[in-house]
Amino acid sequence: MNYLSRDRGLNNTSRARKVATIRSFYKYLTNKAKLLETNPVQDLDSPRLKKSLPKYLNLDESLELLDSVDGRNARRDYCILTLFLNCGLRISELVGLNKTDVRGEQLRVLGKGNKERILYLNDACQRALEDWLIERDTLTLVDQNALFVTLQNRRRISTAAVHKLVKKHLAAAGLDSSQYSSHKLRHTAATLMLQNGVDVRTLQEVLGHDHLNTTQIYTHVDNEDLRTAAKANPLGCVRQKKKQKKFKNKEEK
Repeated sequence: MNYLSRDRGLNNTSRARKVATIRSFYKYLTNKAKLLETNPVQDLDSPRLKKSLPKYLNLDESLELLDSVDGRNARRDYCILTLFLNCGLRISELVGLNKTDVRGEQLRVLGKGNKERILYLNDACQRALEDWLIERDTLTLVDQNALFVTLQNRRRISTAAVHKLVKKHLAAAGLDSSQYSSHKLRHTAATLMLQNGVDVRTLQEVLGHDHLNTTQIYTHVDNEDLRTAAKANPLGCVRQKKKQKKFKNKEEK
């Protein structure tokens, strides 16, 4: 299979995706369509993928991002960023929110596979939503259901528009907009929650992960508990004793 070779410029992630597609195709031909007696790619190896830790904003950078929000869409944008940073929403989940999904201190979220989950809103989220809903209710909307709309066409905001506004405010806050995105704000929310006492299983429910091992990647990021544990070791202050080396001169040999 030459098209999977490195000389075609494909990175390991792309190659792994193509291998998965081929496996799925031949599995169908073998198990479902019954066109093959044996699966010829059953033992086809997938390239090993490098696991990288998620990028995220620290607390100070998150505050700077929120403080940077200004302009015509300030209330809407501030609300969107607040939900990203506090609730860890996926961008598709945020765009898909309806006004009726806001239920007091609760937010109904429709995640991957149309799986519904309920998130509890802290004071910051509730205030941001209240401010935005006051402005939203003064608008004549084409889409009456959408929670977040564009002021230009009064329709549900698009993922492209959300990506653009996140990049805009990142740059306004003096942060590298090429390194961060709306999905990195989800990572930020997860990391800040974990660093401040939320256990990994609760975090799994908040983020809407099907599998715990998906959530556990956040346990590998900078964690104050791990730093405290390292300092608690009684051997942590021991220093190597300097020993004087004895050298014999030539006369002594």
